[in-house]
Amino acid sequence: LRRSYLGDPEGELRRRRATEAWVERRISNLDYLMELNMLAGRSFNDLTQYPVVPWVLADYSSEALDLDSPATFRDLSKPMGAQTAAQAERLKARYNAWVDEEVPAFHYGTHYSTAGYVLWYLLRLEPFTTLAVHLQDGHFDCPDRLFLGMAETYRNCSTAINDVKELIPEFFYLPDFLVNTNGYDLGVTQSRGPVGDVRLPPWAKGSPQEFVRIHRLALESEYVSARLH
Repeated sequence: LRRSYLGDPEGELRRRRATEAWVERRISNLDYLMELNMLAGRSFNDLTQYPVVPWVLADYSSEALDLDSPATFRDLSKPMGAQTAAQAERLKARYNAWVDEEVPAFHYGTHYSTAGYVLWYLLRLEPFTTLAVHLQDGHFDCPDRLFLGMAETYRNCSTAINDVKELIPEFFYLPDFLVNTNGYDLGVTQSRGPVGDVRLPPWAKGSPQEFVRIHRLALESEYVSARLH
């Protein structure tokens, strides 16, 4: 059921004074983003309208993360489909060259959030494991198509024209979904061996807890605070 205030989300945002509380730093960046998700009708109870949180980092290769360096962060002024000039030009070229009497020209042929993306991220955590298997007609997807690691996922989302997904809130508070605690047999990739836990960047030191801690620090950093809009 949709709450009655969804008919006037801007008015409800003013009444809740969430923006004021965020500007005055009485609530965190994550809290404010969750307020916006709720007012947009998104819910943890609906995979098709699951809460969305943006990618904030672009560095998944360094041994230590420098949260004072702009190069550490993704460009929050642009969508994931335009993080690089080359990617943006490819999308523009497709748009300008598009000729179809029935389908209008478009930049993005996919969405930043879908039920499938949520299950893709949360594959290792029940009840999402069961839901993901159901989506794949009773088995896990091909190992090479599973959520394998942070670096390759960011690289694909920031360079491929057919993958522009953002993140989900769990990346900033729940390390459990990054670990194959239940020991599911997720298969063997063609070149990277068996699929187990999600591969983390070097600065996480092999710890899902450390990854989430630093990731949350990045979300709450001055750089991100000044650029959320």
